[in-house]
Amino acid sequence: MIVFDRLWKTLADNNISRYKLIKDYGISKSQLVRMKKNANVTVLTIDRLCQVLHCRVEDIMEYQPDLPESPNGQESPSSQNAHSDAEF
Repeated sequence: MIVFDRLWKTLADNNISRYKLIKDYGISKSQLVRMKKNANVTVLTIDRLCQVLHCRVEDIMEYQPDLPESPNGQESPSSQNAHSDAEF
């Protein structure tokens, strides 16, 4: 799973608010909401954030492995996909 926790720290370090990203830099509000929820966002948004913040991708997002099992003891969808990917 990709998480955007680093984005919020990078914004604070650069003294840039979400409002400023939207109003001054044209970052979509819906994309910021999706990042807050660690949901899918466009590569264009990531590229634009790196331009605005003068940073690298690692400064705004990171990969964290999904848990292999869900709380009910069944495999998570991501681990099921890993098995099917191995067949290719």
